[in-house]
Amino acid sequence: MNAETATRKSFRREGEDKRREDLIAATLECVAERGLAGATVREIAQRAGVTAGLIRYYFPTKDELIGAAYRAVMQRMTVQASDALRSANDDPRARLYAFVTANLGQPIMDPHNLSLWAGFIALVHADPAMAAAHRDGYLGFRDELEILIRDALLSARAPAESRHTRSHAIAINAIIDGLWLEGCLAGDIFSDGELAETGISAIEAVLGISLKAEGGAP
Repeated sequence: MNAETATRKSFRREGEDKRREDLIAATLECVAERGLAGATVREIAQRAGVTAGLIRYYFPTKDELIGAAYRAVMQRMTVQASDALRSANDDPRARLYAFVTANLGQPIMDPHNLSLWAGFIALVHADPAMAAAHRDGYLGFRDELEILIRDALLSARAPAESRHTRSHAIAINAIIDGLWLEGCLAGDIFSDGELAETGISAIEAVLGISLKAEGGAP
């Protein structure tokens, strides 16, 4: 393969990836505004400015497109939380603190994300592909959380065997999920940062350690 051919293939692949992303974005808009019932292929095509035939080229069935859109939502929120670690200092407890507070603040704790989640979640028990997407998203998030928990426990010289970190990750994931749901549904009844502070306090109680770095700052 010469350089020109490789360049053409790379350009085409990048173009195809962008079209797939655009179709997924249009799907998410429809689901957020109209629910799954309103996310028809025709409506998605109109929003994306393409034909229904082009959608079928990239996603042979609507179920495949819906599944890809759901995975995109799960991945986006996980990535946004992970991005918060870049601004955290190197102390493992501060990194867990940053990860938790990111999940309990904007842009993750947002009514738009709740609308998307609610639109998709009804399919999890009815569609094996959606169930797999949900399981993958949950486990990916929980695995990342467990790593952060293990590092934080070790830094505080607390027990950090896998039997501890697994159960802690399950419990802390549930804490984050519950507070995230309340914040999305009725964020106006809480003061700024209240849910994040509540979450940190609950997680510190579960772990039995402070999530503040040794210097005292999170």
